[in-house]
Amino acid sequence: MPGIKVHPNESFEEAYRKFKKQVDRNLVVTEVRARKHFETATEKRKKQKISARKKMLKKLYMLRRYESRL
Repeated sequence: MPGIKVHPNESFEEAYRKFKKQVDRNLVVTEVRARKHFETATEKRKKQKISARKKMLKKLYMLRRYESRL
């Protein structure tokens, strides 16, 4: 878990900035998002759109690869 020691002459903004940097380095936010159980409808559509694009590009790649052998 990220944690920082606040020095006596340090302002809140500086300490907060250090804490945010540690959180980003430890990938806390991305891990929390990955472990979320509930997906919103927009997240589902976005994932489906990305997977459909990947699938289409893979088919296109394989087709071009097959045609180049002929």
